[in-house]
Amino acid sequence: MSDRQQLVDTIMEEVTAGAAGQEEFLQAVRDVAEDVLTVEKADAGYAAARVLAQVTVPDRIIEFRVPWMDDSGAVRINRGWRVQTSNAIGPYKGGIRFHPSVTPSVLKFLGFEQVFKNALTGLPLGGGKGGSDFDPKGCSDTEIMRFCHAFMAELVKYIGPDHDIPAGDIGVGTREIGYLFGAYKRHRGQFHGALTGKGEAFGGSAMRVEATGYGLIYFVSCMLGQKGRALEDQRIAISGMGNVAVHAAEKAICEGATVVTLSDTSGTVVAEDGLDLEMLERLRTQKDAEGDLASVSLPKGVTFREGAVPWGVEADIALPCATQNEMSGDHVDAAIDAGVGLIAEGANMPLTKEAAEKVGASDVLYAPGKASNAGGVAISGLEMSQNAHGRSMTSDNVDEALKEIMQSIHRTIIDEVGGGDRPDYKRGANVAGYRKVAKAVAAFGPI
Repeated sequence: MSDRQQLVDTIMEEVTAGAAGQEEFLQAVRDVAEDVLTVEKADAGYAAARVLAQVTVPDRIIEFRVPWMDDSGAVRINRGWRVQTSNAIGPYKGGIRFHPSVTPSVLKFLGFEQVFKNALTGLPLGGGKGGSDFDPKGCSDTEIMRFCHAFMAELVKYIGPDHDIPAGDIGVGTREIGYLFGAYKRHRGQFHGALTGKGEAFGGSAMRVEATGYGLIYFVSCMLGQKGRALEDQRIAISGMGNVAVHAAEKAICEGATVVTLSDTSGTVVAEDGLDLEMLERLRTQKDAEGDLASVSLPKGVTFREGAVPWGVEADIALPCATQNEMSGDHVDAAIDAGVGLIAEGANMPLTKEAAEKVGASDVLYAPGKASNAGGVAISGLEMSQNAHGRSMTSDNVDEALKEIMQSIHRTIIDEVGGGDRPDYKRGANVAGYRKVAKAVAAFGPI
């Protein structure tokens, strides 16, 4: 057994003992451990501080009951959580997710990933995540408002602009952030930047809605540029139909790429000749109205494949933007067979362990989400700065700052692992993010 593998096995045995059955979290920890433990061992300060072992144990996990009243007058009860993973380099920062799949394991994995993602941005942000098993699908606006107010009635005790600053995530958009912030303001009696993703009328930043999707395309452009190629005329298969997927598609189309797929749980929309902005807006509007892509009327030349995923459609680039572990090993095989030579994650950990191993053994360029989807938290950081200084930035200024941050992340990774025909973006992102966190953790001493 190699020294590296022994180090990984040792820490995984320790972590598993305290997180048995938390498969998403254990998958995320192993992914990082495989790249950073030899770096930790080689540095006496990092090794003495046991940096990675510290970060695998959240500072705290807050669990609470959320009782709320539906439109029929019945009391319903959900569970809520906030995982405050690490504030080594700044206040806890990470989204709130409302979805039936939310569990402590999912939130621990997301918070763990967020620590290193936030470090890569260069901004002084720690990592955390929160959410509830509440399902907003099928609920009225009034029910969603009541739930948000009930959720914040408990969460308000644990957050604040210098402590923990949540944002949106799956199931939590600008509407929900408005309800949450309104409740926060009422409970605290203060107007300050305790949440990001707010509407521009009450302290939000321009470009926050577009940021993750646009940032993904900016990072992909950097990856292509490293190979002397451009985004123009690349065929791009995208999964998902949420905020990240739609805005990645929008930016890619504007940059001259051919977007050939979008998807949801009902199936995949395929446009062999590419979607244009008008078609994209029609899909977005009709899906919002109808609930899924299966119910959308499609323009000529665009087809719907019921129950299908995008990965067998001919493409040069694959952007999984839906959810964790959506892309299996078989899906990777199908994507490679269909011509994909670059995969960049728009969602958090969308590749299964088997899928990631197959990509690693191939010639495909691969960017992990902690690098390629960092645009959202980057603009959240800018929103925090705007709130603190009582000023706002124009859309053009924010967009330029977003592009510069994504380019900086790319440079940081390349500086870590070098260029070459196939830079190891996964290792570069893990190690570069780890180094920044490790310097802080080691400097603090055992406290």
